[in-house]
Amino acid sequence: MIVSVIVCGMSVAFVAALGWKIFQLFKAPRDAALRAVTLCLISAAFSFLLAREPFADWIASAGGPGAPRLVQNLFVLSMVYWLMCFYLYSAAADAAEGNRHARREALFLALAAIGLISATVAAGPHDHGENFQGSDLGDPALVSFYLVADVYLAYALAMALRWTCAYARASQRPLATGLWLAAVGIGAMAASCTIRTVLTVVRWQGSTVPPAVTWASGVIIALAVPLFLIGVSYPGAATRIAAMRVRRQHRRMYHRLGPLWQMLHEAYPEHSLYRVPANPWRDHLLPLGMHRRYYRRVIECRDGLVRISPQLAPTKGLMEEQPEWADDLADQLYTALHSEQPQAAPPADAVPVAMPLTQSLEDDVRQLAQLSDAVRRRVLAGTRHTD
Repeated sequence: MIVSVIVCGMSVAFVAALGWKIFQLFKAPRDAALRAVTLCLISAAFSFLLAREPFADWIASAGGPGAPRLVQNLFVLSMVYWLMCFYLYSAAADAAEGNRHARREALFLALAAIGLISATVAAGPHDHGENFQGSDLGDPALVSFYLVADVYLAYALAMALRWTCAYARASQRPLATGLWLAAVGIGAMAASCTIRTVLTVVRWQGSTVPPAVTWASGVIIALAVPLFLIGVSYPGAATRIAAMRVRRQHRRMYHRLGPLWQMLHEAYPEHSLYRVPANPWRDHLLPLGMHRRYYRRVIECRDGLVRISPQLAPTKGLMEEQPEWADDLADQLYTALHSEQPQAAPPADAVPVAMPLTQSLEDDVRQLAQLSDAVRRRVLAGTRHTD
């Protein structure tokens, strides 16, 4: 049960990662590194799907008993090739250099693919086990098949491991954390391929391989693949979580600024930065819409305070000396805006109102939020007094 849940969760995460990369590739089709990552994930998906029923049965009926294993391994080789290409494109000085290195590595991939196809044809319609443990390695063609596949995988993974460690050392978190996790996964996969190569030679020579060694090799690869996927997904997931945290904070401050904004907006509606939105549903549904509304509200509150500031008492030094500065300023603001007719003053007559002690935008918003809280209390007090 637990294994099924883990497999299902990893499958969902993999599909989400693949969908996201395809979406990014549609937006930037000329990004060679992004294209390599996308093709790597697509190859991994096909290598998994085509080894399962009913796809494996369809391939076997069309190409013979060894065809499913051949197709699966070709996609596995393609997966590690594109993984290596991602680093080649990322490290290249320009696109031409990246393409040149990728073409050179494609030659090794083509040789490995030819070796697998030749070994499958030479093995004939017999001795095609379901997996490494169930295969009869007395057949030289079958031995060649496994040796070619494992040697190329070990080579490509070792190259990817070298680049992953180099990028991890030069990166900052969360990217570095994800790269180190991916490096451990890649290193474990390379170790598993190396072990399988040695076991293939040992079994070919007629020696017996201890079951524990074969089991350990399978466990290593079973743990390495999820760890690699977690490492690849971690930076993006961490970035998304941080973005969600910022968006939640902006939404909270947006609503907290509501009373102050409402009072100033009623007095000076011409300060609105977005009076006639072209796509209001899009502004509310898309993640960036919340940030736009938040910054508009902050700017509109500041514009309104600058407009009304000549009618308020100077507040310099008030915040350090009087903790109740927000309530005092809210009373002045309420009185000024509810007078007969607030008069606009020239910009030169504007005075600082609720200014923070630093130039930080976050501190500025916190000052406005404290004033907005005081305005809410003042409005509620005025409503009760009227009643």
